Amino acid sequence: MIEAAVVDASVALKWVVGEAGEDHAAKLAGTQLSAPDMLLAECGSALWAKARRGEIAQDEALGALAALRRAPVMLIPVPVLVIDALRLALLIGHPIYDCLYLALSLQTKIPMVTADRRFAAAVGRHDRLAALVILLDELA
Repeated sequence: MIEAAVVDASVALKWVVGEAGEDHAAKLAGTQLSAPDMLLAECGSALWAKARRGEIAQDEALGALAALRRAPVMLIPVPVLVIDALRLALLIGHPIYDCLYLALSLQTKIPMVTADRRFAAAVGRHDRLAALVILLDELA
């Protein structure tokens, strides 16, 4: 098991909303976790969408976001990451939002865990970056 990880919203949401892969996300308990501080806004947006589609109740969305605010994740300010994230986005041809997590992973030399297969595939096409990203369902 890894000792530290950068986690993205695709992982964090699994801690608070029943989704496929929540058992894998639970394996990160006790791991030193970090993420860009936009994690909460990104999770809030996903929870809003789930509530709007009727997948969860509004109270559940609010409770889930409150729980995420209390999660033991060190939040790193986006301005510290944004230049590196843009460079990565331009390199791999993927939106900067996901690349903020990758930039944090590069800066801290800590692997990133994601459930986003499309993002992992984009990163995987670049040898020097591929080892940084671990798909959630591949956690040992």
